Amino acid sequence: MLEELRITGLGVIEDTTLPLTGGMNVITGETGAGKTMVVTGLGLLFGGRADAGRVRADPGRAVVEGRLRLKGAIADAVLARITDAGAEADDDGAVMLSRTVTIEGRSRAHVGGRSAPVAVLTDVGERVLAVHGQSDQLRLLRPAEQRAALDRFAGPEHEKLLETFRETFTKWRKTADDLADRRRNARDRNQEADLLKLGLDEITRVDPQPGEDDELKAEAQRLEHAEGLRTAAALAYQSVAGGAEAGDETPDATSLLGTARRTLEGQASVDAKLGDLAVRIEEAATLVADVTAELSSYLDALDADPNRLATIYERRALLRGLTRKYADDIDGVIAWAETARTRLGDLDSSDELLEELEKERQRLEGEVAEQAGRLTAARTEAAGRFAEEVSVELAGLAMPHSRVEVAVLPRTAGKSEPSVTVDGTEVGVTADGADEVELRLLAHPGAPALPLQRGASGGELSRVMLAIEVVFAGIGGPPTLVFDEVDSGVGGTAAVEIGRRLARLARSHQVLVVTHLPQVAAFADRHLVVAKDTGGAVTTSGVRVVEDTDRARELSRMLAGLPDSDLGIAHAEELLAVADREKRR
Repeated sequence: MLEELRITGLGVIEDTTLPLTGGMNVITGETGAGKTMVVTGLGLLFGGRADAGRVRADPGRAVVEGRLRLKGAIADAVLARITDAGAEADDDGAVMLSRTVTIEGRSRAHVGGRSAPVAVLTDVGERVLAVHGQSDQLRLLRPAEQRAALDRFAGPEHEKLLETFRETFTKWRKTADDLADRRRNARDRNQEADLLKLGLDEITRVDPQPGEDDELKAEAQRLEHAEGLRTAAALAYQSVAGGAEAGDETPDATSLLGTARRTLEGQASVDAKLGDLAVRIEEAATLVADVTAELSSYLDALDADPNRLATIYERRALLRGLTRKYADDIDGVIAWAETARTRLGDLDSSDELLEELEKERQRLEGEVAEQAGRLTAARTEAAGRFAEEVSVELAGLAMPHSRVEVAVLPRTAGKSEPSVTVDGTEVGVTADGADEVELRLLAHPGAPALPLQRGASGGELSRVMLAIEVVFAGIGGPPTLVFDEVDSGVGGTAAVEIGRRLARLARSHQVLVVTHLPQVAAFADRHLVVAKDTGGAVTTSGVRVVEDTDRARELSRMLAGLPDSDLGIAHAEELLAVADREKRR
């Protein structure tokens, strides 16, 4: 869960800390006090878009910090993600997150005290937090979101089926696009292929080898300077091995070193240091002997061959011809040839290949149609269960006569997207399948089932959204749920029922609720109040925890706008007592 949230320099909030708890956390306050900034801060902390317009001029940057403490599979997934980013959890297992936005719009993120890409915060947020607000309700009106909601409810096996379908669909479209492109651009492809073949033929005739140009250059230098190299090597050889010019009796360097070693060894018993020097002279003698042998071999191998030099010149001229056309060096020419061979395969527009691609396209199309049918069947089965569970929750949210239906309809085939035949009917198909999913609301018995965007008022839509979230909570999902005034347009008995449902949700999740309804706030396990301070030149807001009498006064303010009214406080205390009894059930 999110244990603590600190916000600095964001909107009307100068610097405040929200101590959060497991269960249900409620945030209330006067209109304009800054409740929305709390949700905005959460969005920033978990990778949301940075809006420089919300940064306070003083101090010129907004900072949001949070401390996460997780357990189970989600903790393992989050720890793996932050470890990949080079961060780590604290010794006590908590993970510190931070996001900074400057007034110029620059943004920085930190995880575990280390700088990290904002994408890391986004990935963590997707695993640990789900935010629901009035904008989320509007999003639920979109068909794509309704289909995604049904797919999420259907479970992991359904998600595997959907993933398999998407892979097959991608292969099908890639094959179909490749086939169409080869047919449409056959002339251009053939012309490009001819040019590549000419280049490959020239390179094949020369047959360059990796690093050959450098090797030939070095060999040419040796042949061009053969006499100078022979003179230098011979003089060096004579210096270490002796020679005719010095006379046959002139000792070589190895012999002289041997004499020196034996002389020192004769005195080693008197001074051990001379013995150490004798050992080092022996090592030097071994090295000189090796050098002497290598110089002898070098002189034997050194050959001033004019014919070989001419051959090298001719070969290097051929290689330069390749490097002028295809790359800066021979290794680059070889790489160009490999790329050209691969490209030739891509350019192939022969009748044989086109026939093979057409067969593959038809095979994949059949698989797409078969898997789309299975996907439709799975969605239809899940739709019945989803509608039933959401309808049960609506009954508990003061909508006892309302029902939700989930219609799984065939997607209309259109010109802008591909189509397949499923169960004898041509349907449009996308990477999400061949279905349109529509949530419909029956407001009361006898009423027609209308799409949510036509059949639900603002208050009804809030309760449908909450009902869906309660259903989702039963199948897992993020451990922390945030509701930003989803109770807008609701009052009376419905408000009490929303509070009761949120409290039930808080038994298995951490729930953060921004609300203006006292009936909802009464169910909180922790009540936080955002209050404005207009005493200075600049209006600021802070957050404080209210308990006991202070909490009753806040509820009285929410009930009647009179925090000090004895009647209002009495009503608030009664509301708290009712909520407490309900939570204990």
